Amino acid sequence: MCLATPQKIIKINGKWATVGSKNHNHRVNLSLVKGIRLGDFVLVHDGLVLNKLPKSEAKKIIGFVKKVSVPNR
Repeated sequence: MCLATPQKIIKINGKWATVGSKNHNHRVNLSLVKGIRLGDFVLVHDGLVLNKLPKSEAKKIIGFVKKVSVPNR
């Protein structure tokens, strides 16, 4: 199952950005959403930013995902 996850924008280079979550950073495409700035929280799926999220909503989703995630076996 694939899940869109909230992540924080830590670097922007044109239509591409670097997002960070925990100890992992990766590159995402910003083409679908306008007005993204450093420090914004965005919803990411399959390398695409789907929309911008308020920080409070991003934190709520991150907390929920942590709560229901199955530990690695």
